[in-house]
Amino acid sequence: MMDRIERIEAFPIQYPDPNDFNTIRRTVLVRIETDHGVVGWGECIAMWPEACKAVALVIEQGLLPILKGEPAGEIEANWVKMRRHVWWYGEGGIASLAISGIDVALWDIAGKVAGKPLYALLGGLKHERLLANASSHVNKKGEAACVAEVEGFFAAGFRSCKLGFAKKGESNIGGDPDTDVSFIRALRKTLGDEASILVDIGNGVRWNVETAISVANRMYDLGIGWYEEPLYVTDDAGYAELRANTKVRIASGEREFTEAGYRRQMEFVRAIDVYGVDPARVEGVTGFRRVDALATQYGKAVNAHAWSTAITTAASLHLSLASPNTEIFEYKPFPVVVQDELVAEKLWHKDGWAYPLHGPGLGIEVQEAVVKRLAMA
Repeated sequence: MMDRIERIEAFPIQYPDPNDFNTIRRTVLVRIETDHGVVGWGECIAMWPEACKAVALVIEQGLLPILKGEPAGEIEANWVKMRRHVWWYGEGGIASLAISGIDVALWDIAGKVAGKPLYALLGGLKHERLLANASSHVNKKGEAACVAEVEGFFAAGFRSCKLGFAKKGESNIGGDPDTDVSFIRALRKTLGDEASILVDIGNGVRWNVETAISVANRMYDLGIGWYEEPLYVTDDAGYAELRANTKVRIASGEREFTEAGYRRQMEFVRAIDVYGVDPARVEGVTGFRRVDALATQYGKAVNAHAWSTAITTAASLHLSLASPNTEIFEYKPFPVVVQDELVAEKLWHKDGWAYPLHGPGLGIEVQEAVVKRLAMA
């Protein structure tokens, strides 16, 4: 019998993040239940309290009324219906976040109904495994402490690291270009030539194009794997100039919301080599697949953003292993409740590799008591 959407619930939650000295992070979890009792989970990475509340309102007052009673398995039709509903306020932003959570949950349901893991619904595995990447913020006091922390990730089995600069904490990494290059030089000396080092300059840094080019070329000589968002993401002219003056691979994209945004980057800006794509932001699994198809068409690499709860980690892992364009898979290398307690079994690497989840749907069992405990006030 066909499963139909019976209820959709949005749960804004908050939790302390130890990677940022227990800064409070927020997100919205989505629970969908069919008329036959099948439950799927998704996530909308809204992050700010007002954005989380707005996403929950769009889901419960805007999208639930148009989806209630619809066939849960008609995912594409439901995705199109949501996008058409939000046409006036929704090419990106809050509406895209809301669509993302619902779409991921519907794919979770589809896998459970079929008795298949999500990757099987996406055409099967393109990789048997991916390099496990420790994705962290560089925020300890002094270069030596920052190097030692990353060295510890590799000692714990990781085979790659992605390092965010200018984050909350005690480090001055991201505050001075020479200091940043010195840190990567010291890290390369400690880890050796074969270690994969990816640099995420990030939103906290405000460089001009000349500085971005200078740092790019110095870090290229130190063998970094890519150089992420050294300029504000909409500085198209700056990225074009950077692309023309460095050989290092440039990464960006995790702040895009839609297929159209990525298409504009690939067709017109033509500066980015590695695109960050977040299923909890880019209108779900369906949106991610569309961006991934563009990446295949234009010969670009894709990196699934997974830096939130285990729900997004699971969706991103399935999508990454089912994509021909991925190279690594990111994990948070610190204990955090939304990874360790939110699901029955923590998603983690094995000997430095990310392997598939073989359970139906997302392959996770969400602990609803933990969802309630983390509810945002």
